[in-house]
Amino acid sequence: MRTALLQSSGRPGSVTGNLAVLDEAAGRAAASGAALLTTSEMFLTGYAIGDAIGRLAEGADGESADAVAEIAARHGVAIAYGYPERAGDAVHNSVQLISADGTRLANYRKTHLFGCFEREHFTPGERQLVQAELNGLTVGLLICYDVEFPENVRAHALAGTDLLLVPTAQMHPYQFVAESMIPVRAFENQMYVAYVNRVGVEGEFEFVGLSVLAGPDGVARTRAGRAEQLVCADADPAFLAASRAANPYLTDRRPGLYGSLV
Repeated sequence: MRTALLQSSGRPGSVTGNLAVLDEAAGRAAASGAALLTTSEMFLTGYAIGDAIGRLAEGADGESADAVAEIAARHGVAIAYGYPERAGDAVHNSVQLISADGTRLANYRKTHLFGCFEREHFTPGERQLVQAELNGLTVGLLICYDVEFPENVRAHALAGTDLLLVPTAQMHPYQFVAESMIPVRAFENQMYVAYVNRVGVEGEFEFVGLSVLAGPDGVARTRAGRAEQLVCADADPAFLAASRAANPYLTDRRPGLYGSLV
């Protein structure tokens, strides 16, 4: 499945502006043959927008979700987008996956919040494992800091995730996550991992780009630089099956020895 990664910070503070950026990117992704487009963390509103997070937060079935669904259906491409989700009095840092016909397939709330900024503005989610079926692949969802906890990715591996989507807001000086950790996560868990970052300076943060789609062999299928960019690569189910047959990590596990980890 050809997968497009939209490395962009969009227009922080402007939902309308970001929907326009998404619409244009979806058109380019579809023209390249992509079946799926994934954005960065909090793409819909911007990340470092302070108290505007609460003001711009919407339900998973809100007006912006409808707008993204319309974009997906018009271009014929599935979309995973980051946004602030309003759920009663709580606001979650979320990602929603919408199919190419505009159907909402899955919604995930970030479970591991990073730093004082996120803990001030968000409530952590409590559901670790969220998946959906898309074009014959089992697609899983995490957000940024979540992927740095090996337990999260291993849970997806054991549940059969083929392609893990990770919208992120990775900042300086932690670029080693994109450069080194993500390919290792893909290899040790035998899956594809799409890690999609923001770029440039936003508030107090400097986002490093370097978005990557890593394969189960630990090799980057595509990698962006440090600027706004749309990159594409394939998540190949045949290659994934062959890699899993050759790599014994999951079958050689001895769970009985790991009880002390929890």
